[in-house]
Amino acid sequence: MSVRDRLGEAIFHRVAGPDGARHRDRIHGRPGPRWFAPGSPIAQVHGDASMFVGGIRALLLQSLHPAAMRAVSEHSGFRGDMWGRLARTSRFLAVTTFGTADDAQQAVDAVRAIHDRIAGEMPDGSSYAASDPHLLRWVHVAEIDSFLRAHQRYGARPLDAAGRDEYVAQTAEVARRLGVVDPPTTEAELAAVLASYRPELRGTPEAREAVTYVLLRPPLPLLARPAYGVLAAAAVGLMPAWTRLPLRLPWLPVTERTVVRVLGGAAVDTVRWAMTPPPARAAT
Repeated sequence: MSVRDRLGEAIFHRVAGPDGARHRDRIHGRPGPRWFAPGSPIAQVHGDASMFVGGIRALLLQSLHPAAMRAVSEHSGFRGDMWGRLARTSRFLAVTTFGTADDAQQAVDAVRAIHDRIAGEMPDGSSYAASDPHLLRWVHVAEIDSFLRAHQRYGARPLDAAGRDEYVAQTAEVARRLGVVDPPTTEAELAAVLASYRPELRGTPEAREAVTYVLLRPPLPLLARPAYGVLAAAAVGLMPAWTRLPLRLPWLPVTERTVVRVLGGAAVDTVRWAMTPPPARAAT
């Protein structure tokens, strides 16, 4: 194997898990109708290496909702199984974006069954439930906004205005199946929904703990941490200014517009180069 192949396999194994190749073959190789057409905006965004930056930003942004973060803190294995959680999330995105309609629906049904079992109590005595449509909507919009912003900054082919609206509308189809009520279907609606959650958002001890794990304590070998640190810095650079203080994130606007953007672009390009399949390499 070449250096490129070894690097690509290492990245894929880390993100997709030890059985990632089997799932990849089923997702892309099984015949049958799909929810979304190849080459459509959702396929462009979710198939691009910029998702590495978008995924980190999504985790940071989602942590600002106290109820959503409480559910993650009490029921997720992010402390001891961060990569397992990442593999499950990336597999869900891959199946619903690229897999057959039957497999995509099965993945949605499995996630809804898990959500139905997750409930608990907030410090003030109020209750939360992962199946709450309001919480599901927050998780959805924070995720989609992050993926889209990362793609526009670091994607191989940023979308035009019509493509961005179509992306939001396509992701809304999956969100509805997950139980989200009235998900946004345009970029403008996405921004409005995100803004409507601002009064509910704040930095909590659980949120800051999650940020520490995501940014400072990733379960990676020492040699891999500098590259991950660049991707994480790129994700922080895409966070709104108002999120920095609650999450205790640095805010260095000049550095983020220059050094971080250049290094982040180089890191994403390297991931894209390493993970480009052999047929695509031969065609370029």
